Amino acid sequence: MTDSQRGQIRRLREEGHSYTKVARVLDISVNTVKTYCKRNGLNGYAKKEISKGAKRGFCKCCGAPVMQNPGRKEKKFCSSYCRNKWWNAHLELVNRKANYNLECQHCHKMFTAYGNAKRKYCCHACYIYDRFGESAMSWKVPVNDKHHDEIQS
Repeated sequence: MTDSQRGQIRRLREEGHSYTKVARVLDISVNTVKTYCKRNGLNGYAKKEISKGAKRGFCKCCGAPVMQNPGRKEKKFCSSYCRNKWWNAHLELVNRKANYNLECQHCHKMFTAYGNAKRKYCCHACYIYDRFGESAMSWKVPVNDKHHDEIQS
């Protein structure tokens, strides 16, 4: 790449042209343009693209600026790390729509299952006892509460 091409890349990017347009004008590879721009601080959105309707928001977690894409859903976080950190700190705001209240087919106890409306048993022990019957009584199935002690006896 010549010095004149470097100068033209800088000028075209500052005018707001995309990598593809710059590459077509100079008849060089798009990847060459991208690499040069990234190494010289010309990467990111071109000025025209920002003025077309792209807005700037701020990360809910760290406050860093977040570039918004026009016509797309609003970005609220600058990274996955910030998104996970913020939601873990604000669990009360999580909208859990997939809670199902079901009745265990074996012990008829009511239980809540998240995300699986077709679940049949409240626990693994009920599944084993219902599926295999009396022969399962001699197996060592982990038991966590009094409810399952009643099932075994």
